[in-house]
Amino acid sequence: MRSWRGTSASSCWARRWLSTMAPIRCVGAITGPGKGLRRALSALSFQISRGLWKKYGDKRVIDTPISEMGFAGIAVGAAMAGLRPVCEFMTFNFSMQAIDQVINSAAKTCYMSAGLIGVPIVFRGPNGAAAGVAAQHSQCFAAWYGHCPGLKVVSPWSSEDAKGLLKAAIRDDNPVVMLENELLYGVPFELSEQAQSKDFVIPIGKAKIEREGTHITLVSHSRLVGHCLEAASVLAKEGVECEVINMRTIRPMDIEAVEASIVKTNHLITVEGGWPQFGVGAEICARIMEGPAFNYLDAPAVRVTGTDVPMPYAKILEDSSTPQVKDIIFAVKKVLNI
Repeated sequence: MRSWRGTSASSCWARRWLSTMAPIRCVGAITGPGKGLRRALSALSFQISRGLWKKYGDKRVIDTPISEMGFAGIAVGAAMAGLRPVCEFMTFNFSMQAIDQVINSAAKTCYMSAGLIGVPIVFRGPNGAAAGVAAQHSQCFAAWYGHCPGLKVVSPWSSEDAKGLLKAAIRDDNPVVMLENELLYGVPFELSEQAQSKDFVIPIGKAKIEREGTHITLVSHSRLVGHCLEAASVLAKEGVECEVINMRTIRPMDIEAVEASIVKTNHLITVEGGWPQFGVGAEICARIMEGPAFNYLDAPAVRVTGTDVPMPYAKILEDSSTPQVKDIIFAVKKVLNI
């Protein structure tokens, strides 16, 4: 086993793919060295692409003006022309500036051209709640992009996820949105020998059982998988065994993995950082209600979500607006009536 941080996994595999696949390009603001204000902004960014420009140069790593609509359009056009660009948003909140390029140009072109024009592009960057960056920089876009046909949406939790899903996304012939979380960039994760292999890849659309259990199923993605595992550890001391599922992919969703777990545990809680209305958890619950696993539920499915408000700036309010470990524990005890 080897310990890798999230930034290391993403950066390492961006390097490997740049070195082995000629069509790949990295496009985005603050990807190159810059001067003055750009150098200062680079210090504030997450530097997943650090060092790539120096090694591969302007033709492979394209440092653009801070215009999301502009550089996303360049990247989509490059994909249509046969390249495989990786378009980096400093944060997915800024992808709203480029929503037309992501939804109307990238996601729909293959369908509207009857399959004649493919758009093999990866849009990646941090997503969801961070720390002290307030309402305009703390949104979760999993449900936003998961709603759109033509896109694939992945949401890694661990370094293994980041490595394997980025590799799968770059290989995929469809546009893929990769929703990372900046609070995970500095977190070390154990990476197995298998995951360190150059051939390791995680198929898009496959969930992973992070912890097996028999009493209740906890389903989550991204950073809140860790919260679920913490809650499961606490509850295990009280004799409650939680099964924790890391969805990894939002679209296409591995609902079969959730159904199989419910058959075993007979209870379901979904956990997400996004708002409650029309969220990822709502979709999971609806799919379960419509399918055969509904007959195995001994209690109604419950959602643990972010609060239905714009993210506050003050830490005490921020914490009350995002799911905490104690909220998951409370929900489990409520569902199990203990």
